[in-house]
Amino acid sequence: MSSPELLETDDAGTDASTDTPTDASAETTSGAGAAASEASDAAADVDDAAAANPGACPVVDSIEQIGSRWRLVVLHELQNGEVRFNELKRSTDANARTLSRVLEDLQETGFVERRLEEDAPVATYYSLTPKGESLCPVFDAIEGWADEWLAACQE
Repeated sequence: MSSPELLETDDAGTDASTDTPTDASAETTSGAGAAASEASDAAADVDDAAAANPGACPVVDSIEQIGSRWRLVVLHELQNGEVRFNELKRSTDANARTLSRVLEDLQETGFVERRLEEDAPVATYYSLTPKGESLCPVFDAIEGWADEWLAACQE
């Protein structure tokens, strides 16, 4: 069994691999202070890394905006064009709560735009903004790298 420090979690305090609450998210409000302390420690680590290597700062900032597992999955799925919420939910295998939160985050940071079609039935569509589309070459490069290096690891 992995320790809480090693458990990969998403931004909502759920196990990113199973979407189940982690021990930290199930704690009482007294545990919320510990979670806030851990978050400030993580932010301090990022600040320390940026101070130690100012050239890495744009990389660190970029990873903070797009680096969560679910954000990357959603951005990758939206490369093929506008998608309805339920289609995106099926294709990403994310639960509705996680997907809603991630889409809101991506809208706030300017990577995704939302379009509401109020005809019967009401439909919500999501697509990449020009800022989001600018990540497509990055995903292509990562896929090329994975094809070369991860395939060798599986042999």
